[in-house]
Amino acid sequence: MKKFNVNVIALALGFAFSAGALAEGMSKDDYKAGKDSIAAAYNSAKADCASLSGNPNDICVAEAKGKEKTARAELEARYKPSRTTHYQARVAKAEADYAVAQERCDDMAGNAKDVCVKEAKAAETAAKADAKMQVKISDANDTASEKSAEARSDANNQAAGARKDAAADKLEAQYGVAKEKCDLYAGGAKDLCLDRAKERFGKS
Repeated sequence: MKKFNVNVIALALGFAFSAGALAEGMSKDDYKAGKDSIAAAYNSAKADCASLSGNPNDICVAEAKGKEKTARAELEARYKPSRTTHYQARVAKAEADYAVAQERCDDMAGNAKDVCVKEAKAAETAAKADAKMQVKISDANDTASEKSAEARSDANNQAAGARKDAAADKLEAQYGVAKEKCDLYAGGAKDLCLDRAKERFGKS
């Protein structure tokens, strides 16, 4: 049985949502080999973490779990190609990155830690927003290709709406980070910081 290279799994996301990726699949043997390889890589990584202690150990374990979760989702996307499985793979990667970032934030304290957590959440929000936007755009384009010029116009409007929604989600997350940074200040300085944040992100 051919051994499936785990590194190849990571390539799945590079083809996410493309017609080629949705058309291709993989054999049951490769799928099983991929699962076995992922499990072996996870066990090896977890064993390496045992030599660490404290937060470095927590970060190491989070990274091992995140890579396993992402690899499994990407493998599933290769085995059962669809927009849903590719979307789930991108979400899995965003959540894994967030979990690791949270652990790294534990090395900090006070406002620096709060800002770190907010920035990590903002990055996760942005990644998920992009994944959702791509699904909406792809669905709209597929529908339009089967229908009239009017339908294609509607699809373009839907795509524009999807991009707008994603941008709004990202902006709100960035605004949260900016507000958190203002907690470094007090009194008038904090008020000024918050006013500037509101002005920058178009908040009344």
